[in-house]
Amino acid sequence: MNTWLGMDVGGTKLLIGEMDEHGTLLRSRRYETGYPNQEAATAGILAALDAYRATVGYVGEPAAIGLGTVGIVNSEEGIWLAMDHIRRAPVGLASLLTSRCGLPAYLDNDVRCATTAELLFGSGRETGHFLYVNVGTGIAAGCVSGGRILRGANHNSGEVGHMVVSPELGIPCVCGRSGCVEPIASGGGLTARIRAALADGIPTCLPAIPAGKGADIPALFRCADAGDALAATLVEDAAEALARLVLNLVRVSDPDRIVLGGGVVSDGWMLGRMLPHLNAATMRGVTRGIVLSRLDPEFTGLVGACSIALLRAGGASNA
Repeated sequence: MNTWLGMDVGGTKLLIGEMDEHGTLLRSRRYETGYPNQEAATAGILAALDAYRATVGYVGEPAAIGLGTVGIVNSEEGIWLAMDHIRRAPVGLASLLTSRCGLPAYLDNDVRCATTAELLFGSGRETGHFLYVNVGTGIAAGCVSGGRILRGANHNSGEVGHMVVSPELGIPCVCGRSGCVEPIASGGGLTARIRAALADGIPTCLPAIPAGKGADIPALFRCADAGDALAATLVEDAAEALARLVLNLVRVSDPDRIVLGGGVVSDGWMLGRMLPHLNAATMRGVTRGIVLSRLDPEFTGLVGACSIALLRAGGASNA
């Protein structure tokens, strides 16, 4: 049985797993990360792959391996260009993976991997024109038109977290502008806003956030539902910012469906808050609606990493 290996590299964890042609994960294991730079990350990725092969092993016969990672990726040449906009040390990661395990190897960034999972096993089975918007620690999107994923001239398409949507709030962004959606509505942005409010002594039922941890998003929603003024303001700002993001993206790419994924939106609470802010005239072409991803949010990135191996190696029916 042909299978497909995947590696999902995040800021705090690395998932490695094996998937069949139907998108079912057969086996997986988690490894801790927290790499300071690309050199350390590359060494950790290769070490984890060695450990997985030695201790977990394969269920079937892997035909290829895919890796999804944060940062900027040249997917055609298999080069991990940068971990982020500051830490940049290009590495030919695909060739290193091939040397390590003897399989064809393919790379993409994490959100485009998740978009590939949607293309093969989620909403892409119903439409070839959709946007996948991931609202997690950061915010990014994958755009699919005519069944193909847009990557851009510099392999940087989809960095929509740096789209200015709420300049009136005056919240600065690491990109150098203010009012971007990411510091307003992402998990990282909400964490920073909660920490700042607590440091200013603003009354709230929101719990303190331990160092090195992110905000408890479900607790934020519960506090907002309970009438906590700070929580209500934060989630209303986030909902309106996300709705404005969606409206702008719809005008640019003309999808017939929007798929939302990522920890901030996966339970549907935020979607309910966004809907009143979505202009009907702008959304009229989104005939298949704005929906939550049907994929398991814990493993979407891993399924996506396996999926790029399946797609690029020619094993997918709609490749």
